[in-house]
Amino acid sequence: MLTAIHPKLPMRKKAITTAFYINQLGFSILENTDFDGYLLLQKEAVQLHFFEFKELNPYTNYGQVYIRTNAIESLYSAYFSKNIIHPNGHLELKPWGLKEFSILDPDHNLLTFGETI
Repeated sequence: MLTAIHPKLPMRKKAITTAFYINQLGFSILENTDFDGYLLLQKEAVQLHFFEFKELNPYTNYGQVYIRTNAIESLYSAYFSKNIIHPNGHLELKPWGLKEFSILDPDHNLLTFGETI
């Protein structure tokens, strides 16, 4: 019966979050979803929601999302060229059989991208 999951992550400033996800990661705003203090973004089949948390300390934020892909190499290459890969999150084959890399957004939400190899 479950059909989808749309993680909700904290953001301090909607404009900064919007710019990062659109300009750096290629997401777009869902149509007709301009709400105060809330943001809905989508890229292909992935939807992320953000709620305003002005007092968020990004250095104590543990927001995390794991996003599956079927094109890890090209996605990594595109994001690497934008210099947004987490310093400890470069593309790597993990012991659990997934190739992964990670990015921190402006509020230190960790986005990990993975593909089964």
